[in-house]
Amino acid sequence: MERLTLPPGGAEAVDEYLEYRRIVGEDDGGKLFTPEEYEEYKKKVLPMRLQNRLFVSWRSPTGMDCKLVGPETLCFCTHRYKQHKTDFETIPQQRPIDLPCRVSGCRCKAYHYVPLNGTQPIRCRCKHFADQHSAAPGFTCNACSKCSGFHSCFTCACGQPAYAHDTVVETRQERLAQGKPVGQDVPYAAMGGLTGFSSLAEGYMRLDDSGIGAPSVDILDSPVSAMDHPFLRAMHTPSTSSPQPLAGVGPSTQLSSLRKPEEDDMAYFERQYQERIKMERAAKQKGKAPALPSTKPS
Repeated sequence: MERLTLPPGGAEAVDEYLEYRRIVGEDDGGKLFTPEEYEEYKKKVLPMRLQNRLFVSWRSPTGMDCKLVGPETLCFCTHRYKQHKTDFETIPQQRPIDLPCRVSGCRCKAYHYVPLNGTQPIRCRCKHFADQHSAAPGFTCNACSKCSGFHSCFTCACGQPAYAHDTVVETRQERLAQGKPVGQDVPYAAMGGLTGFSSLAEGYMRLDDSGIGAPSVDILDSPVSAMDHPFLRAMHTPSTSSPQPLAGVGPSTQLSSLRKPEEDDMAYFERQYQERIKMERAAKQKGKAPALPSTKPS
């Protein structure tokens, strides 16, 4: 195994490059700005980016953002969101807002998210993949003549088909008006709809206003029972004033599930694991059938 060793100041140089790349994105055309050009770029772009950020999401008919688009998220044209126009001195007045692709020769006129089936592109009703269709408006198929435009019945995790979703580009004010999170202002390029780590999860797993939402108070206040996940039962500490035993769980199990004051997380879960192994071994020993008497004639 090789070990990477950086010279003095090397780690700081790597951090500075990553910061540069997150701010500049694709705007340098692949050739690094000089320090003077970099400073001039930041003076021009950062105020505009902080004021006129556009949020991009793939939204279901129910209003849930099933996918929040980030810099690396692919478009229907197979290029990434950061390769599209994302910065505007003045926010366009027409709706929807078009974010054309900036890659030379690409016919994409507006960013359009298309989901993946695992790591593979989804199929159109003409049986051909999404990347076999034209990126020009209309999305006609390049492999057959009977397709009038890309139309996929692929089902999203929210239960709605892909064709029922829309790629939505909206401003901060429009998003706030719907009660959706906007996060903090950041100077980075092509952030799209990302506002935090939870933005990386799919909508049905995201417990904020852009996803499925937080559980109801009734669910959060419901008592822990034997039907709950083992880790939830293990973390449950009954009240000392009015202990409520878990349904279907014995006293010895409840006592062993209590965390000791000196235990850290790893020691606690290791003890839980070892106790479960002992219980499984004891159950196997208890369930063994007695040996049958020999029938061999003497």
